[in-house]
Amino acid sequence: MVEASESDFTELRRQMVEQITMHTSFVSDKIGKASLDERIIAIIDDVPRHEFVPEELRRFAYVDAPLPIGHGKTISQPFIVALMTDLLEVQPEDFVLEVGTGLGYQAAILSRLSKKVYSVEIIEELAKEAERRLRKQGYRNVEFGVGDGSSGWPEHAPFDKILVAAAPELIPPSLLNQLKPGGKMVIPAGIEDAQQLMFVEKDESGRLQTQEMLQVRFSPLVIAH
Repeated sequence: MVEASESDFTELRRQMVEQITMHTSFVSDKIGKASLDERIIAIIDDVPRHEFVPEELRRFAYVDAPLPIGHGKTISQPFIVALMTDLLEVQPEDFVLEVGTGLGYQAAILSRLSKKVYSVEIIEELAKEAERRLRKQGYRNVEFGVGDGSSGWPEHAPFDKILVAAAPELIPPSLLNQLKPGGKMVIPAGIEDAQQLMFVEKDESGRLQTQEMLQVRFSPLVIAH
């Protein structure tokens, strides 16, 4: 099969953005908004998702669906990437923790919005490959760690925003503790067939509020014992 050209990928990316926009309107009653932040849509329309999937799946990169990336992991559905990013309301001076680097696509999106992204991946091979791909694309404000993401990254805490791309059954207390007062976190949580995308806010006094947004399906968050 002939490899798609960059102009082909640009058109496929435009079509993917249209799908994200449609999907958002379908679930607007659940997520409390009919459209996503235009900044995020513009970045998703610009970041080459085909550079963050396995070579043999590049032609499927702009389908609005998760794709396997090896090691039993997936790259998240583009709509879910857009929604989770939108919910965080990332600001240019924010320090963001990402749990579950995968091949680096979500980190690429976050790095365009924030001051710095600290991304933790439990599978060393994926972390190294994500770093290679992001550096190749010119991203310099992402730092990579290998380890148990449920522990966060204490050395760089607290964080303004936390995004978790794998699902624990319960939200890890260490991640809640590493969220700054005034901070926000998005995390899928629950047993495998009953996961909910959770939106967590910590007010300035440190009190937490959580809200269920949508039923989702993520790879389980691997916790080291």
